Amino acid sequence: MSVGWIEAPIARVHAWADGLISVVFDRRLDDFEAGQFVNLGVDVDGRRTKRAYSLASAPGEDAEFFVVRVDDGVLTTRLFERAVGDTVLLLPRAAGFFTLRWVPDAEVLWMVGTGTGLAPFLSMLRAGEVFERFGHVVLVHGVRQAAHLAYQHEIMAHAEAHPGRLSYVPVVSREVAPGALRGRVTTAFDDGRLEEAAGRALNAETGHVMMCGNPAMLDDLQALLEARRGMRVNRRKTPGHITVERYW
Repeated sequence: MSVGWIEAPIARVHAWADGLISVVFDRRLDDFEAGQFVNLGVDVDGRRTKRAYSLASAPGEDAEFFVVRVDDGVLTTRLFERAVGDTVLLLPRAAGFFTLRWVPDAEVLWMVGTGTGLAPFLSMLRAGEVFERFGHVVLVHGVRQAAHLAYQHEIMAHAEAHPGRLSYVPVVSREVAPGALRGRVTTAFDDGRLEEAAGRALNAETGHVMMCGNPAMLDDLQALLEARRGMRVNRRKTPGHITVERYW
């Protein structure tokens, strides 16, 4: 039986920086896999606008989303105007194949996200399966400004809960930030700083790369991994080393 749109009251809003928020709804979602997305919607002048958002929450938790404001975006503009107690439409039927179900076993799982592409990896960390499946997890988060390095305290808490199992590598492209690599994710990989910071080699023999976010980064990093490390795209019928989720 299909599940239709429901009204989801906003329970909490956290502003990380101008134009960047996390929104938690008073609606628990159980029937999805970490890494999947659902649709949020608003009705404007009798027309419904919907957009797909990856869940940052784990199954069984209140639905949480990591959202960047899009200039002239019908949905994000209104989402940023909402306050606690206001409602947004939510279509709880989850979709997407960016899940661990389709990722082959590997010694090291590299989770590479830019901007709000961090969200599906948060869901995976919270669900905990990554620590059951992989010997080591490397989380790379690329942003433009240090203020956009969201969820750092939570990520470090996951690392403390799993000693020696999680490496966190923040990368900031437009400014110098303490504890973060400077530049683009692709540049940090190309010159070796990414692997040095992670304390792990990125190769086809031991690693699998999941990446999500800006399409330009995804295309460039995929090309580098294929050319430099002999890695290939992971498909359901032909397993490989690179699993990709494009946000636009």
